[in-house]
Amino acid sequence: MPILKKIKGNVHFQYAISIGLIIAIALPCFFLVNYIGNKVVALILLLAVSVLAMLFDILPVMITAVFSALIWNFFFIPPLYKFHIGTPEDVLLFMMYFAIALMNAVLTSKIRKAEIKAKEREEKENTIKLYNTLLNSLSHELRTPIATIIGAVDTLKATTSRLSHNNKVDLLSEINIASMRLNRQVENLLNMSRLESGFIKPQLDWCDMNELLFTVIRNLEGESTGHSIVFEAEDTLPLFRLDRGLMEQVIQNILQNAIQYTPEGTVIHVAIRQDIAGCIVTVSDDGPGFPENKIENVFEKFYRLPETHAGGTGLGLSIVKGFVEAQQGTVKLENNKSGKGAIFTISIPAEISFINEIENE
Repeated sequence: MPILKKIKGNVHFQYAISIGLIIAIALPCFFLVNYIGNKVVALILLLAVSVLAMLFDILPVMITAVFSALIWNFFFIPPLYKFHIGTPEDVLLFMMYFAIALMNAVLTSKIRKAEIKAKEREEKENTIKLYNTLLNSLSHELRTPIATIIGAVDTLKATTSRLSHNNKVDLLSEINIASMRLNRQVENLLNMSRLESGFIKPQLDWCDMNELLFTVIRNLEGESTGHSIVFEAEDTLPLFRLDRGLMEQVIQNILQNAIQYTPEGTVIHVAIRQDIAGCIVTVSDDGPGFPENKIENVFEKFYRLPETHAGGTGLGLSIVKGFVEAQQGTVKLENNKSGKGAIFTISIPAEISFINEIENE
């Protein structure tokens, strides 16, 4: 929480809050001491010191422990309103309280520091593991298109006079497909960086979703040769007011995921419809689907299903989730009830309008 972080970063706030809390607890206890007894008051004050030790630095907590002992002595141990203790039993109780309060403050603070260090170490190990995963994935994802581009360019340079027009077109097509693949990986990395920095702010404008889908499918033509992407435009579909760039990236990443991880010959269906909330996009396929116990993990950063073939950075679906949620929408993945394939359902709340309404504005 921002307020707690601000307090932890300012030691003066810690002193003020710690002292204030002890006073706030001691005040009602003073009026209830005849009912609960001064020993219960001591336990309540010790509990307050323990809570503060879990939150604040050691020095403010130590001062608070001493202050709580003095408060208990002055207001709750006879004779009242004096720093004097009347009986040996009360002296022993006070000494025990004082020692326990100090030890409690020190030990709790040390335990908290140890937990913080352990957490930092674990986070560091997880970060290293994640970035190793990313680098391993990128080494494949970047090397393959780069090798394709270099090979095609070398062939064009070395044998350009002996190549037929069709051969040149094929090589240029390979360069184009590989370049698009490289560009997509760079876009994914940049998009993930934007998501982690919280720098995503949707730019809403009227969007023809039929046109958007045709654009995305056309951009993937070079990579989807072994798959069939089926989309039937809905002529009565209204315009939706949403972020076209984010939606294009969302649908492209889902289609790209289906192309990459389903067998050749798989048919991918895309459909768009309007409901009360706004725009609903479904992408389904007749591939093998997802293991039921792994569905919740697929939107995690760098996650790839076990035993999948090499390739992919594990960023595509996490970007999908981030971009959808940036538009206050939801994305759901489930296996087809027929037992074959998976279905992605994207719901984006959006205003709707028809073209003639826009023109009349």
